[in-house]
Amino acid sequence: MSQRNTAITDQVTPPPPAGAAEIPDCPLREVLALIGDKWSAQVLVVLGDGPHRFTELERAIEGISRRMLTLSLRNLERNGLITRTVHPDAPPRVEYATTPLIDEIREPLEALASWADRNRPAIAAARHAYDNCH
Repeated sequence: MSQRNTAITDQVTPPPPAGAAEIPDCPLREVLALIGDKWSAQVLVVLGDGPHRFTELERAIEGISRRMLTLSLRNLERNGLITRTVHPDAPPRVEYATTPLIDEIREPLEALASWADRNRPAIAAARHAYDNCH
C-alpha cells in the first residue's frame, strides 16, 4: 500500500460550516459514510445485542484501538445512531446503546456481518488468485 493511502483522515465528522446544508444530495453516500467505515458497522452489530460498556465493546471488536473506538462512538452518537448514558454509580458507569434509527437497518447489518464471516475464505482465495495473475 502506498504511503499516501495510510494516513488517518476525518477522525470525527466535523459539523458543516454555518449556512451549509447538512444533508448532501446523495442519501446513500451519506448513510454509507456513517456506517460504512472500518469500525462503525461492527460497533452497531455488537450493540445490536443490547447496551455495552466501552471495555465490553473494546473486547468484542477484534483489532480496534481505544482511540478508534472512541472516535467511532462519538460519530455514531453525533449522528443519532447510538446513545451514551452515564450512570451515577461510584465509579461512574457509561453504557452505549443503539437508537430507534438503527432498528430499521439492524437486520441487514447483521446479515452483512454474517455474510462477511461466511465468505471470508472465498474472498481471500479470490484475492490471492487475482494477485498471482496480475
